[in-house]
Amino acid sequence: MQLSFDAVGELPPASPVVLSVPHAGRDYPLPLHDALRVPLTALTVLEDRFVDQLALAARRGETAIVQRVARAWIDLNRAEHDRDPRLDDGAPAGHLSAKVRSGLGLVPRRTTASGELWRRRLEGDEVVARIASVHRPYHEALAAALTAAKARFGVAVLLDIHSMPPIAGSRTRIVIGDRFGRSASHRFVRRMEAAIAARQHEYSLNVPYAGGYILERHGNPRQHIHAIQLEIDRSLYLDGRLDRPGTGFGHIAALVRNIIDGLEEEALDQSTALAAE
Repeated sequence: MQLSFDAVGELPPASPVVLSVPHAGRDYPLPLHDALRVPLTALTVLEDRFVDQLALAARRGETAIVQRVARAWIDLNRAEHDRDPRLDDGAPAGHLSAKVRSGLGLVPRRTTASGELWRRRLEGDEVVARIASVHRPYHEALAAALTAAKARFGVAVLLDIHSMPPIAGSRTRIVIGDRFGRSASHRFVRRMEAAIAARQHEYSLNVPYAGGYILERHGNPRQHIHAIQLEIDRSLYLDGRLDRPGTGFGHIAALVRNIIDGLEEEALDQSTALAAE
């Protein structure tokens, strides 16, 4: 089976920091084209536009799991049960999350800009096949990398890299998410805050993005596996149309590199302390 993502770097990882880029995919499977009721360009709003290139430009030896297939096909930052009954015939009965109610479930149903996306409902088996071929393999690869990093260093840190549209009426340009302290020790968040402040960018913690299923599934601070989400305003690294890499790309790649360096240094300090116990 051909994988829907690129696994870049060594396994076991050369660094305790593992990178995840789940929403930058630009591959749109042919069945998706056939089911659309809107132009394909309407789906790019769901992409973390070119943040994969940003992460790879910042990367040195870290292991990175980078999704190629578009988020419109299936969203890796949603749980398998986050299926939308207004779109998916196999959606389970019961409570619906806020994301599913808004149309941004496991398979996105709509966007704010374009409204409803699809000409037809999805059969349950279609979504099951996407879970089996795309969703599970990504998370299995991420879990394997983190397990191997922890085995080598005694601690692992997942940096889950996303981008966001500019937040209207706010000076915030970067958002750090740790699920309100549940997915990572605050010592790692402090290192990220210091790196961002040194570059004089306005940032916030957990507002409006605290992290989703990826952090919930993979972060386990008690077991020394920490997971943090990084959201970057697209206007910082894309052009004026928020479409292609712009003049700020190199500056933000350097910032991401500084964040990775800070996380790695903190992880290695913790590794030394654990080894001494």
